[in-house]
Amino acid sequence: MTELDGKPISPDALRSLALTNYGHFTSMRVEQGRVRGLSLHLDRLVRDCRAVFDTDLDPERVLEFVRRAAPGTGACVVRVTVFDPALDLGRIGADAHPHVLVTTRPAGNLPLPPLRVRSAAYTREVPEVKSVGLFGSLRHRRAAQRAGFDDALFVDDRSAISEGSTWNIGFVRGEQVVWPDAECLVGTTMRLLQQVHASVSTTVRLADVTGFDAAFATNAAVGVRTIGRLDDLSLPEAHPLIEELRGEYAALPGDPL
Repeated sequence: MTELDGKPISPDALRSLALTNYGHFTSMRVEQGRVRGLSLHLDRLVRDCRAVFDTDLDPERVLEFVRRAAPGTGACVVRVTVFDPALDLGRIGADAHPHVLVTTRPAGNLPLPPLRVRSAAYTREVPEVKSVGLFGSLRHRRAAQRAGFDDALFVDDRSAISEGSTWNIGFVRGEQVVWPDAECLVGTTMRLLQQVHASVSTTVRLADVTGFDAAFATNAAVGVRTIGRLDDLSLPEAHPLIEELRGEYAALPGDPL
């Protein structure tokens, strides 16, 4: 399904998104009409709308459009994209009147196999905003895949780890969960896990990874996914603490739409 403000999207509106590509979004996994961290997704949309468009977004209006699109049973991934079809390259500074695009796609079976990632020196522009401008992230993902990996892991010029292309990364050391302390988009899955499982945040450089017992990726679509390889380093494809995190996340009941 693809709807703009609850109605089929026109070619002109879609053309504006494709050509100008200015906006922000969030993606949520809907299972049996419920969403884990629904309020976090809505808070993100409201916060990013203020940052990107300098105006407010009504979260109840967004919810109305999501309810129209999401099935009451089964699982799917719903993406909410906020953009203004009236803005273009020449008048991007005009007052904005954002519209809400809702799209759906099938949700894959979980858990997914371990992820193989390659490090890349890159920092997303305005990393705290989940923007539609994904060129840099996808360019590095494409390069990683063509080199035999699944995805890219971003580091800064001092090799400090920040985030994946569309996911957060965490590490296991003994019984401890460690999140990198870096500029990144703090995802809803990461926030939920921080609420249900004690953890620490610290700077993690590539050279430090050998000192950890395991690593994992998180995002709303896949939950918790083991990382089995980082560059030339092989990591355990299973770990009891990662299974515990996966179980804790799966046990969250989610909020009804």
